[in-house]
Amino acid sequence: QVQLFESGGGLVQPGGSLTLSCAASGSIFSIYNLYWYRQAPGKERELVALIPVYGTINYADSVKGRFTISRDNAKNTVYLQMNSLKPDDTAIYYCRISRGISDYWGQGTQVTVSS
Repeated sequence: QVQLFESGGGLVQPGGSLTLSCAASGSIFSIYNLYWYRQAPGKERELVALIPVYGTINYADSVKGRFTISRDNAKNTVYLQMNSLKPDDTAIYYCRISRGISDYWGQGTQVTVSS
């Protein structure tokens, strides 16, 4: 059974930066596609960034040029570096890993961008 542990959320002023981490246990991390999603109050969950096992990294248009997703297979961890944060980035951020029918989600971490 895979478990995901997220950390790094918090309160930050507009223009600030945060780095989210998501560590996985019980998995061969390198074979999974890795994702970050977010859900703002009253809105649907949306895909923020995807880093596949093979292929191109993808970002939502709203975060391109500001967010960077990366993976460290040796540490079983996926990161989301978030720069130039805006109030619209306020949401609960979730990590997800998937491969075929195997699909796991983290518990979410709150990011609040406010002055």
